[in-house]
Amino acid sequence: MKVLSVVGNRPQFIKSGPVSAALREAGIEEVGVHTGQHWDRELSDVFYEELGLPEPRHRLDLHTADAEAMRPAIAAVLAEERPDWTLVYGDTNSTLAGAEAAGDAGVAVAHVEAGLRSGDLSMPEEHNRIAVDAMAALLLCPDEGSRKTLQREGVSGRVEVVGDVMRDALDLFLPHAPAIENGFVLATIHREANVQPDRLARIAAALDSLDARVVFPAHPRTRSRLPALGEHVEVVQPLGYLELLAHTRAASVVVTDSGGLQKEAYWLRTPCVTLRPSTEWIDTVRAGANTLAEPEELANAVAAARFPDEAPELYGDGKAAERIAAALYA
Repeated sequence: MKVLSVVGNRPQFIKSGPVSAALREAGIEEVGVHTGQHWDRELSDVFYEELGLPEPRHRLDLHTADAEAMRPAIAAVLAEERPDWTLVYGDTNSTLAGAEAAGDAGVAVAHVEAGLRSGDLSMPEEHNRIAVDAMAALLLCPDEGSRKTLQREGVSGRVEVVGDVMRDALDLFLPHAPAIENGFVLATIHREANVQPDRLARIAAALDSLDARVVFPAHPRTRSRLPALGEHVEVVQPLGYLELLAHTRAASVVVTDSGGLQKEAYWLRTPCVTLRPSTEWIDTVRAGANTLAEPEELANAVAAARFPDEAPELYGDGKAAERIAAALYA
């Protein structure tokens, strides 16, 4: 069996690590494709180096987030490799382009993180999730709630609850994360809606108002638009995965708009404030570990943030990658 794995941005590189290992263990040939949606070294190559990920056979180096621009290049790889499956992750434009190119080529699509919904159709990611789930032959869900969502939507593909591969990655790599000093707020902001000048200015003012040291690893797009901040806000380069795990574990509160970091904060028992009106990881909010907030609500939300003593286990047991490999054979 041959599987074409399409990745293009930072979270997908991390998710692909345990899955690649599980595919090798199962005797499945994996052909990696890196679209180049994230091409800065801090958001791309550093993860391959730091996590020991297998080098992708095809680096498209497209340097774009335009799904229409990605599709022809992915189609050419599909024609060359002729895989049995195309495996896509999450909700990015690389996910959509990989699924659409595979559909055009008559190659079955398997979607990791299927069934997630934020309910916010103003987010491009929400449209990508819905579109990819509608065309996938195999829908690999992180939890039962996602499975129920797909049942309500009447998808035609086979649905399997496998857990979350990011939990697999955290369990695999956390022992290698460095120890750092506790006691700061960790902030990450990168989504397009949050880096529009007016909203980013409101977020910057909110971070400035916090009575705490703030460590802010800034995505290049965010940094280019970021207003001046006070000395207690340390704007630094994007962190590698091990450094980010270390900072998430050591932080008193995480402030983010990242889906992945909401989960990592939960698993590391760090309270989270999410600067978005909605989240696809709604169970973290229901558990009381994550708070949705507008910029003007940030100071109060950070001050009130606590991780609940009785928080339930969420999103799997660290064995999702093994189940994904088994589901591809089924």
